[in-house]
Order: sequence, then structure tokens, then C-alpha cells
Amino acid sequence: MTAWIAAAMPHLVVAPVVLPLIAAAVMLGLGDDRRAARTFVNVVACVAGLAIAVALFVWADGGGAGGATAVYLPANWPVPYGIVLVADRLAALMLVLTGVLGLTSVLYATARWHRAGVHFHPLFQLQLMGLNGAFLTGDLFNLFVFFEVMLAASYGLLLHGSGGARVRSGLHYIAINLIASSLLLIGIAMLYGVTGTLNLADMAQKLAAVPLADRGLLHAGVAILAVAFLAKAAVWPLGFWLAPAYAAASAPAAALFVIMTKVGVYAIIRLSTLFFSGDGVMEALGADALVGGGLVTLALGVFAMLATQRLVRLAGASVAVSSGTLIAAAGFGSPSITAGALYYLVSSTFAVSALYLLVELCEREHDVDTDQPEPEEAQARLPFALESLELPQGVNLDDERRVLVGRALPATVVFLGLSYIGCALVVAGLPPLSGFMGKVAMLSAALDPAGLGAAVRPTPRIAVWVFFALLVFSGLVATLALSREGIQQFWHARERRPPRLRIVECVAVAVPLLACVAMAVGADRAMRFATDTARALHRPTLYVEAVVTARPVPPPRRGGAR
Repeated sequence: MTAWIAAAMPHLVVAPVVLPLIAAAVMLGLGDDRRAARTFVNVVACVAGLAIAVALFVWADGGGAGGATAVYLPANWPVPYGIVLVADRLAALMLVLTGVLGLTSVLYATARWHRAGVHFHPLFQLQLMGLNGAFLTGDLFNLFVFFEVMLAASYGLLLHGSGGARVRSGLHYIAINLIASSLLLIGIAMLYGVTGTLNLADMAQKLAAVPLADRGLLHAGVAILAVAFLAKAAVWPLGFWLAPAYAAASAPAAALFVIMTKVGVYAIIRLSTLFFSGDGVMEALGADALVGGGLVTLALGVFAMLATQRLVRLAGASVAVSSGTLIAAAGFGSPSITAGALYYLVSSTFAVSALYLLVELCEREHDVDTDQPEPEEAQARLPFALESLELPQGVNLDDERRVLVGRALPATVVFLGLSYIGCALVVAGLPPLSGFMGKVAMLSAALDPAGLGAAVRPTPRIAVWVFFALLVFSGLVATLALSREGIQQFWHARERRPPRLRIVECVAVAVPLLACVAMAVGADRAMRFATDTARALHRPTLYVEAVVTARPVPPPRRGGAR
């Protein structure tokens, strides 16, 4: 049985791409009038996709210190001539992250948002297909293809629900992504012209043999690729589109979009470690530019959090802070910093995704009709005039002259408040949740000379100290900004009734936060996985050998042949 599972596991690599494609086709065939059936298919496909991602994750982590790497040749052509899909530790981690966010977002959408327009469910599955394919592909051109599938679906999801704000933000979003996609295609063409291959592992082997006369073209191609990926990761000055676009999107779409910026971060980490770890330098990808751009993005995101007065913009600024932190960490080229960054990537993505879902619930609370008094209001008010009442010692009144002691908070308000506290703790990096541990891991690695000594190139100490200071300062500012917004949302005296929440909405918010709690409880195992993944990334020999040694499946023998 174990041997059968081991033999079947490499073929499971294609399932995260094929499953959403089939689900989208089935839902399109059902038609718009069968919304319940579409919803069922979407939820089942998300559950199955998450189960497949978990299976690949467990399998990839079971291959010892280097991990197991599964290679699948969809067209059964030998490397480097055919398409190749590769599942290693990093790809499996991103698949699980996508699967969790996909499932929680679609559960949240089933409460109301999937009825706001047509084709929500097929577009949602195509979005997952593009994300999964981008994480699995081992081919540079197919990375571009899956990027386009992901972006094309995101255009429809961003406009889902209509409205002028979505159209305006959508036009800006489409324009910047079309420009980035054009740059990506130009960079791919330049690298193909220099190396003669599109396979990532084969290209990594051929980079050292590029003639000196073609090195300038090689560096220019990699730089253009980096600009395209940094634009998709919303790094300054290419990230001005993110906050208005995500703020205008529907809540489930925005929650899923959080991981789209991480696709650009993933591409930067994957290509930088695969192409340049062996050379001992990272000049071709501009490590200094990565560190500088990441630090500037982190700093501007921090000040954006302090300046904004809207919760949805605060969530957008949190995405910028996360992207800046990860890009700067990738620029250092240190396995120990990369390990902390991977842990932080998962934690921050979960927290900001849950925060986008909470935004809509809090705004719904503000929109509740307050013409009718709250059910407990009559019990909370004093039965006779305050002037003639002698209150017992210790009894306090609120701004509406109602007794505070003994008043029960509505369950929905309690849930929203606790969920908001959880998001704030993770985003700000405060103990005891996973955001704190991710930042501590990066800070410890940055201050450890031995850790930076393992980097692929020397790092200026001033950059390390700026990184350290901005990480600490971002936690302080995030605490202030989130606390201020929490007071406005939950403590400010307003005459309003608590919102009505559905169970699926509460589950969708709770699952990412519980994942952050699980990461904190199992921090030792999670950091061990992140450390092993980072070490394998910075020693890409196993990845390259697994891909270039993959062989096509021989054709079946004809009956009777000897």
C-alpha cells in the first residue's frame, strides 16, 4: 500500500491545476439559474483541492532534510522540451495556503456575495487554477501563462457586484497588471534568447555558461523579470494600485487577493535562489535593489497604517508591510532570514485575509437599522427617573445613561471583537500568536553574524540595522493604528444594533485565525519546516537534479509483444 501511494503521488501534482479547471467547466455547464448546484460544486472542489494540497505537503516533508520533490511531465516530453510541474516543500506550502484561503473565501461568499453577479463560482475556480499553477510550474513561460489565468479571473472577481468604485479601481488594476505582464513576457523572451531554454532547472544550469558578451543581456532580462514580479508584489513605487483595488473588491475576493501579492514574492524567492545561489553573488537580480525596495515599501506601509482612518485601507497597508518585509528578507540571501520570512509569510497572509473579511462584517454593523431599540435596551435602562435614584456604590452608567454592570454583550459583537484582537496581534507581531514568532525569527537571524555569514553575498550592516528598526517600529505603529481603529469600531458610543452573522461567515473568519494559533502552538515544528525549506532553496541542487533527471513514462507495450 505504501509503495502504491509513493508511485501515485507524483501524478497527484497535476491535480491542483486540473481539478479547478474541471470544476469551472462543470459550473459553466450548469447555467446561471442553478446557483445552489454551482455553490455545491465550488465548495466540494475547494475541499478536495485542500485535501490534495495537504497530501502533497505531507509527502514533500517526508523526504528527509532535503525533502521530497515530485516532478510531473503533463505532455510526457523529456526535459527541457516539455511542460513540467514540480512540487517541493515551498510549492506544497503555498498550495496549502491557497487551499485554506480558497475554502474560507468561498464559504464566506455563500452567505450572500455569490448572488451579487454572474459567474462568481467559475471565476473563483479559475483563480485557484492560476494560483496553483504558478506555484507548481517549473517552466518560465508557463509561469507567465498561469499568471495570466490568475489575473484574468481576478479582473472578473474584482468587478463582481458592480459599482463605480469597483470599475474605477478595476481599470487601474487591469492597466498596471497588463504593463507588468508585458514586461514579464519581454524578460522571458530575453532569457530564452540568451540561454535557449525556458525550463527553470535547465536555465539554472546554463547561466554559468553564458558568454561574457551576453551577460549584459542576461542581466537586463532578469532585471525586467524582477520589475514585473515586484509590480505584482506591490513593492514601491509599483504598488499604488493595491489599496484602492482591494478596498473596492467584495470581501471574499479581497480575502483571496491577499495571496496574489505573495505570488510575486514567491517568484522572486524561487528565481533568486535557483538562478544565483550557486554563483555566490546576486548582482544579476539586484539584491541591493530588493533590500532597498523592500525597506522603503515597509516604511511607507507603516506610515500608511498610521495615516489611514478606514479599516479597509488599514488592511491594504498591512499587505504592503508584509510584502516589503518579505522582499527585503529575500534580498539578504540568508537561509536563516528566509526561514523566518517563510513562517511570517504564512502567518501574515492568514491574518490579513481574515481582516478583510472582518471589514465587511464591521461595516455591516454600521449599516444596521437603528430605528428599533435593542431587545435588551428596556432591561438595561433604569425603570424610573435618575434624579430620584440612589445608585449602589460601584454601579456605572454609559453615555446613554444605561447601567453597564450586568449587561450581556451580544454574541456577534463578542465574536467580532475577539476576531479583531486576533488579527491585530498577528499583524502587529505581538505575543503570543504566530506574527510575533515570525518577526522574532527574522530579527534573531539578522542580528546573528553566523546567520548572515551564510548569505550568498555580504550584507551592509546599515541595511541590517534599518531592517531591524523597521520591523520593531512597524509592530509599534501597527499596534497603535489597530488599537485606534478597534476603539472606533467597538468602544465608540453609537446607537446601533448588533449585526446578524451567519455561521459560515464566522467559520470563514475563524479558520485563518485558528491556523495562526496552531502555528504558534506548533511553532517548533513549523519553524523546523521553514528552516528545512529555506536550506533547500539556497541549495537548489536537489531541485535541479530532480527536474533534469525526470524521464517520460514509456508507452505501453502492445499485446503479445516480446
